Parts: sequence; C-alpha cells; structure tokens
Amino acid sequence: MGLAKRIIPCLDVKDGKTVKGTNFIHLRTAGAPVELGKAYSEAGADELVFLDITASYEERKTFTEMVTRVASEINIPFTVGGGINELADVERLLLAGADKVSINSAAFRNPSLIDNIAKRFGSQVCVCALDARFDEGRWYCYVKGGRERTEYELFERAHEMQERGAGEILFTSMNHDGVKSGYANEALAKMTDILSIPVIASGGAGSKEHFKDVFNIGHADAALAASVFHFGEIDIKELKQYLREENINIRL
Repeated sequence: MGLAKRIIPCLDVKDGKTVKGTNFIHLRTAGAPVELGKAYSEAGADELVFLDITASYEERKTFTEMVTRVASEINIPFTVGGGINELADVERLLLAGADKVSINSAAFRNPSLIDNIAKRFGSQVCVCALDARFDEGRWYCYVKGGRERTEYELFERAHEMQERGAGEILFTSMNHDGVKSGYANEALAKMTDILSIPVIASGGAGSKEHFKDVFNIGHADAALAASVFHFGEIDIKELKQYLREENINIRL
C-alpha cells in the first residue's frame, strides 16, 4: 500500500492568533495556535503546519516563543514557516523545537537557500511551499503571502526545488483556497507524476470526499486543511476512519 497518507491541519498565525481566509483574503480568527495545535495532536493529526502569514510581507522574523510552546505541548512532527530568509532562521526554529521549516518567498529571492538548508540540516527539514494561481491557461507562482505574482511556472519551479534538495513540496492552489470545492487534483496528479519527493496538497477541502479524492485522483502524499478543522466542520478521527473504510492507507 506504500507509505501511509497524512492529514495535516494548518494554522495560519497573524498577531499571535490563528486566522483563516478565502483566496488568501477576508481573514477571520479561529483561536489560539498553541491550544489548537495541542487539540489536533490529541485528535490524531499526523503532523501540523504553523505559518506566520505576514512575516515575509512585513519583513520580520517568525516568533520562536510560540514554536517553543507548541513543541512542549504536542507529540507529533510540526513545520514552521514565515520570514525564513537564512540558515540562522532555520537553526533558531529547529532549536526551538520545530521538526521542519517551510520556505516560500525566500526560495524565489535566493534559490540557493534550498541547497544550503539541505546540506546543513538534511532534505527532510526543507519543505518548499508553492502558492500558485491558474491564470490565463497556466499556473503562476505567487510570493509574499499571495500578494505578488511571479513569472515562474508551477511545475518547472517544483522540479527545480526538488533538484536543489527540497524534501517535500507544499502546493497551495490559490483558486481553491477556502472555497471548499475540492483540491486542485488535476494539477496535483501532474505534480506527483513529475516529482519523486512527497507532495502536500493544500487549498479546497470542504468534505471527507475531498480528502478521498485528493489521495485517489490527485495522488497527494498528504492533505493539508484549515477551516474545516478549525471551525469543527470535519472531525479528524471520523475523517481518518472514513478514509480507512475507503481503502486509503492512513494511521488511525
């Protein structure tokens, strides 16, 4: 059956609170990140992702205090992203207790950062996040929390990141983000076909069936979601039981 598929709640953090938007805008508060993280850990989540969503835009560092508190409260792997620009940022977050770091805007400004993280800490530490929107017939990558479009094409960029040493790709479809109509399964299937490293799907979860489809049709290795978990629309234990009943290899 291969490696077990993973369910990953994502906590977007702004000003110390967990927030969630639609298409990267219209943010609403969802609770305290440390407490939510602990609840998800106890509910059976496989991993967590914490993203300081305005760190790159506001050019400030991700807070390490929250990372330290999270590490003391949970017993599953977690990834931290936002405002990571150099190896010293990675080291600081790993020492605070993070298992992996997610880089996005910095990897466009300085692609060699991927190489350097992989060489210094190992590929397993480096998650490369790609926010992309389907515009005018192609997938364009965006940076700075979805505020700025680049001319980079999604699949070429994902392959380059893999070749530089990324351990995983976290692909968020901005078209699907918060809409709850399902993941970008066609693009995900293409990406998983091109890459040999795991792909985490993000953007579009609205039902248990969407998780089934992202694994069966999108061939994703992990499914990340936010609002359906934050606002109690889908229970993680029930979701994982459903997926097991649908013959998807998942840890209960």
